[in-house]
Amino acid sequence: MLKNLIITVFFLCAAAEAAPLISPIEAMQHAFGAQSEVTKKNKLINSEQAAAVTKLAKLKLETKIYRFYTAAIDGKAVGYGVLITRQVRQKDATVLYMIAPEGTIRAIEIVAFNEPPEYMPQNTYLEQFKGKDANATLRVGKDIPTISGATLSARNVTDGARLALALFETVIRKH
Repeated sequence: MLKNLIITVFFLCAAAEAAPLISPIEAMQHAFGAQSEVTKKNKLINSEQAAAVTKLAKLKLETKIYRFYTAAIDGKAVGYGVLITRQVRQKDATVLYMIAPEGTIRAIEIVAFNEPPEYMPQNTYLEQFKGKDANATLRVGKDIPTISGATLSARNVTDGARLALALFETVIRKH
């Protein structure tokens, strides 16, 4: 009886996790062209890179392992993606930050969001990040407005944008 209860609880908890909203590869192709070939690579950043990212993003790193994407057409990179998973309240949100070769945000896509859907930032909110680069302040309540009733989600996306841009500058551009 107890074994059946444990198995049932396990499957209910697993089912409660949000399914991916869009795959990162689909999001990259949407942002950089359906004909683009998208590759992914996990990278462990070293201590020197971590210090540079922390300083540029003005954030404490929660991990040193990140997944990067490259969109290429005819072998030439046309865009990059940085996948970042961070805790919003009690659950994780995974966000893909798509960055143009010159280092500006092309698009942001929420890949998975495990908090209640009413806390998820809408596309109109995400659009304000387009064209921002690592030199942008990107602070909620200053140059980025908050989302009424979803301040933690707004902060998560904004902090993630600074982190993604810092990773781009430190890991991709300097590579």
